[in-house]
Amino acid sequence: MKLSTCLLSILILSAVRALAAGTTPFAGGQWVDLSHDFSAETIYWPTAHGFELETEHKGMTPGGYFYAANRYSASEHGGTHIDAPIHFAEGHQTVDQIPLEGLTGEAIVVDVSVQAGTNADYLVNPGDFTAWEKKHGKIPKGAIVLLNTGYAQYWPDAKKYLGTDEKGEEGVAKLHFPGLHPEAAKWLVKERGIKAIGLDTASIDYGQSKLFETHRILFENNVPAFENVAGLDQLPVTGAYVVALPMKIKGGSGGPLRIVAWVAKKS
Repeated sequence: MKLSTCLLSILILSAVRALAAGTTPFAGGQWVDLSHDFSAETIYWPTAHGFELETEHKGMTPGGYFYAANRYSASEHGGTHIDAPIHFAEGHQTVDQIPLEGLTGEAIVVDVSVQAGTNADYLVNPGDFTAWEKKHGKIPKGAIVLLNTGYAQYWPDAKKYLGTDEKGEEGVAKLHFPGLHPEAAKWLVKERGIKAIGLDTASIDYGQSKLFETHRILFENNVPAFENVAGLDQLPVTGAYVVALPMKIKGGSGGPLRIVAWVAKKS
């Protein structure tokens, strides 16, 4: 049994036992929300359709009771969301085809906020990971890797977060934010066998990428990416358990993501 599957089984079993005993499941720790909410302020790619929420009904009904319902529209890729492999790899997994085991598991956090704080075009490279391993040990096979660039602090200021608040192709040309170097993507896939990766910027490729090589490398190996993740500064370097559940869009190339992490209290 894989480590992540084993951990998930332990969490579920612990919850069942706690409920049977009349106690609170997952006692002794806390859930950390790693998702930005969706609103008119949510940041989207300059060429994407932003989030819109329209009221269908809000108020009292003829029957004398209150009723509220809305409808929403948005591009798949914006806000805290998932990129499914099909996004840049023809014939690979759509968002509904990603197994739950690929969306849940043990996470590690690599903090590159110092480097990214002085270079908006910083590329997280293999050296960042080998330096991390010297301090914390080898990245486990099947880990979910989370990159903390520090950019979540700028949300929802598009100009600071993306490098521009312009829309359309003119805005795309002016994007500046950190991302993952293609060589690091190759190393994580081939040498460490990670299952998923996430970061607190708008793309796993840096803002000025033209070929989206990092996307292509990851997705050709069915490694999905979580983008615009929040709250990574609240997680320990190791020991968090991530649950990243996207909207299950049949045939989707991505979708809105509610990602949370369970962090146990230190004994």
